[in-house]
Amino acid sequence: MKLEKLPTPCYLIEEGQLIKNLEILKGVMDRTGCKILLAQKAFSMFSMYPLIGGYLSGATASGLYEAKLAKEYMGKENHIFSPAYKESEIDQIASLCGHVVFNSFSQLERFGKQVREKGASIGIRINPEHSTQEGHEIYDPCAKGSRLGIPISEFKPELLEDVEGLHFHTLCEQNADALLETLQAVEEKFGPWMKQMKWINFGGGHHITRNDYDISMLEDCIRHIQETYQVQVYLEPGEAVALNAGYLITTVLEIVENQIQIAILDTSAACHMPDVLEMPYRPPLLDSAESGEKPYTYRLAGPTCLAGDIIGDYSFDEPLHIGKRLFFGDMAIYSMVKNNTFNGMPLPAIAVRKMDGTCQIVKEFGYEDFKMRLS
Repeated sequence: MKLEKLPTPCYLIEEGQLIKNLEILKGVMDRTGCKILLAQKAFSMFSMYPLIGGYLSGATASGLYEAKLAKEYMGKENHIFSPAYKESEIDQIASLCGHVVFNSFSQLERFGKQVREKGASIGIRINPEHSTQEGHEIYDPCAKGSRLGIPISEFKPELLEDVEGLHFHTLCEQNADALLETLQAVEEKFGPWMKQMKWINFGGGHHITRNDYDISMLEDCIRHIQETYQVQVYLEPGEAVALNAGYLITTVLEIVENQIQIAILDTSAACHMPDVLEMPYRPPLLDSAESGEKPYTYRLAGPTCLAGDIIGDYSFDEPLHIGKRLFFGDMAIYSMVKNNTFNGMPLPAIAVRKMDGTCQIVKEFGYEDFKMRLS
């Protein structure tokens, strides 16, 4: 299928860019001996799991359903972390996952025996209480009062008998300098117990496949921890796996004016790219610029009844027209996994552009997909 024949709205995954990212990640693994896992919370397109599993060591889950998905479609190492597990699910989780990370010692005491009996390796998530982020507290696990990870004040070394790993996740879209700074805090607070571990998990938030990422510094960090403490290092990036590997294609439905030209699209910020409103975030758009930089400026907005369903203001060389297709970039990550059918909005189709340039629709959605979530 040719690109122009794809329906809209449509998520389009670029196979070539995905492979490029995976080759970078595999290079880090090959040079250091670390293991890198796909964090499914960012990218759960399971039709690509066989490809991803050809490069990475496995996947990590945030709950039972993600654990099942990775087991079914990737079949490699399967890790899980949750702030709290349900008693009705823990046996299933321990059967599916080779590594189970607890967020508190009370959860460890409650479920550790069941997990150990299933043969899974037990980990504890720690909180180094050292924030390297600014302005996005919602994404900062080291924010004051965070529920994620055990601070040193609550750490109980006497309960580590069955614990084989320590896990921390403090970064969000950051470079290796933030990891280096975090590791110094981790070693200062938890170093005395790291040598009795079998593995240390650096979590996610590492933008390893970004053009300016300092891979050499990352590899030095990995080697330092592995050699100092004789442990296996894991990383579990999600964004880095599919960074810049996808588009959201949309069509202009109407153009109205209210002090500014407003183009109403067949895609919604609220439904199809929630991070635009949550972070907030201004997605890149092909062949456009900031408001006022090019001759024709438009506010791009969704078709829902939410007044704030606005993607942003963009400028263009030529006027937009009804039927014009627009391509939002970096839409592989945190889009498919977060989208919703608010207002009865149809979910975008999912397609892949192959290395030869041809496009293949992987999945389309209809009324039944909206209806099945309701009662």
